[in-house]
Amino acid sequence: MLSVPSSIKRKLAAVVLVAAAPTLASAPALAQPMGLPSMGAASGSDLSPAMERALGDLIIAQGRRDPTYVHDSEINQYLNDMGKRLARYAPNHNLHVDVFGVLSPQFNAFALPGGYIGINTGLIVQAGSESEVAGVVAHEIAHVTQRHIARGLTQQKQSEMIAMASVAAALLAALAGGVNVASGVAAFGQAAAIDRQLGYSRDAEREADRVGFHMLTKAGYDPNGLQEMFAKLMNNAQFNMGTSGGNAYFSTHPLSIDRMTDMQNRTQLLDKNQYPSSDAFWYVRARALVLQTIERHDVTRVVDKLQDEGRRLKGAQRSAAWLALSELASQRRQYEDAKRFLGYAREGVKDSPYIERQAAALALAQDNASSALSISRSALARWPNHRALAEIQARALQKLGRHAEAAKFLQEQIKKWPAESPVLYQLLAVNLADSNQPAQARRAMADYYVLTGALPSAMAQLQQAREMTQNFHEQSRIDAEIRVLRTRMDQEKALLEKFSS
Repeated sequence: MLSVPSSIKRKLAAVVLVAAAPTLASAPALAQPMGLPSMGAASGSDLSPAMERALGDLIIAQGRRDPTYVHDSEINQYLNDMGKRLARYAPNHNLHVDVFGVLSPQFNAFALPGGYIGINTGLIVQAGSESEVAGVVAHEIAHVTQRHIARGLTQQKQSEMIAMASVAAALLAALAGGVNVASGVAAFGQAAAIDRQLGYSRDAEREADRVGFHMLTKAGYDPNGLQEMFAKLMNNAQFNMGTSGGNAYFSTHPLSIDRMTDMQNRTQLLDKNQYPSSDAFWYVRARALVLQTIERHDVTRVVDKLQDEGRRLKGAQRSAAWLALSELASQRRQYEDAKRFLGYAREGVKDSPYIERQAAALALAQDNASSALSISRSALARWPNHRALAEIQARALQKLGRHAEAAKFLQEQIKKWPAESPVLYQLLAVNLADSNQPAQARRAMADYYVLTGALPSAMAQLQQAREMTQNFHEQSRIDAEIRVLRTRMDQEKALLEKFSS
């Protein structure tokens, strides 16, 4: 497991919106893939899979409000698609995986209880291929599926169990306080400290390597991905084999000669095939670079780098560099430059949803909502599963004052993505309110608060919605939702009290 940036573990949301309250019943034992060594089944003192998932949900519920949690739809959708593609070949085929971006230029990644995996934007930017990112994600998924996190949480020293109790106490405060940011920050900071302390044994690391290698190969990625990423890191940082060397990744993920040798031997037994990175990887990599370029003194250096790539590279790599320059120019309101760079991004490549998303976003930034709507609507018809295009179309409709149409459109999108994008519920609430549907707007905001971990606020929204309607059937539905939410809060409180005592 890799260390988490000091801020990003504070507040992450349970991605199960309309699902029933989490059950704490034990799940079936995890299967082991053929030919892979096993460290044995988790002991009876370990967390059950359902309890581990519930704990992860609670930590994540605070993290989505953390400033370093990446809310960018394109990055998170790409990472999640990658995680699900790999998880199909995990030992436990029913494994829950939620991969999200973390805004940090440092090379790092981490796994939380319950299958939540954070990937730093810096890791994506430093990767030379899609398979390198997939290798790290596969390794983290392996830590989850082999239950290394659950073992670590239940086999710690007394001092670390005290830290776990601090996490639970902070989460209890956040659960009671609704959108209390300070409580969420405390919970996430404590969780980050525990993540750094969960040092894995050499056997656990080797097992994660091998299970991850199995997933990486079966999913169609280059099996050299993880090995190449490690080699690159060591060369760049002049890392000494077998020591931590001060590198954040290796300080919590110690790399030894036998691990590298084992990975090399396994790849030599496979056919030598070509594994080109997808176009999506290059566009997402460039977007990650844009998002993490926050400081003014970094902009000039990044612009120079992207312009060099735009002139020197070909295909999607070249296009992605110019698209990133268009985004940076748009952020600085240099719209003519942004249009020119967007034109360069279109040259020599096939049509792309990433290019069309930037074209629509650029039109919206210039208050041309009609053009943004036309571009996003046409693009979404071609790429119906590209969530960022749906968000822009909804914003364009809202800006045009077509609130009832926007609400209907958003309700259709939520059916496709019921838990992946809290902003869809927030946009729905605004448009329902503006189309004179106040009770429905409150219910949409309740759903938003559930996804972002503020259950008391969600309860308050539902109670307000009930008071705004005289329809008996509507009141009955709201009462049922309130009961489900209250049961969930009681179960979460009971779970946290187990850890805080």
